Amino acid sequence: MRRVVALVTCLALGSGVAAAQRAGEASPSIPPSTADTTAEQLWRPPHRFWDAGNIALAGGVAASRALDYDSTGHFRKLGDHEWLLTDRIVDNKPLFAAIEIGGAAATIGVAYWLHRNGHHKMERWLMAIHTGITVGGAIHNYSLDPPR
Repeated sequence: MRRVVALVTCLALGSGVAAAQRAGEASPSIPPSTADTTAEQLWRPPHRFWDAGNIALAGGVAASRALDYDSTGHFRKLGDHEWLLTDRIVDNKPLFAAIEIGGAAATIGVAYWLHRNGHHKMERWLMAIHTGITVGGAIHNYSLDPPR
């Protein structure tokens, strides 16, 4: 048990020293061209939440929700039924629009929470995955045939 505690302590101290070196100037003994790229990829300086990448991703989330709203209306006109929500909710256009807006706002809000807690990759992945799944669902909705 003492060996495990000693190992964890050494690893923690070593990572703290490495982080301090990355935060400061580069060590003169290690040229920047030969620096460990894996360590550089793991540590990235903080960014503003509303940078160009997140603006594009949040726009993708909003656009995909708008596409979902339209594609759901399309298959409802064909006579198909929504399986996630009731048809009564989907046919109430203001309510369904509010649900779509709420879904987009919730995703962007969780991404902001992830950003504030230092999970910068996860914030971007969340919005990208949300957009992909929603666009995939909209494509499926447009491809449906009228029920027989």
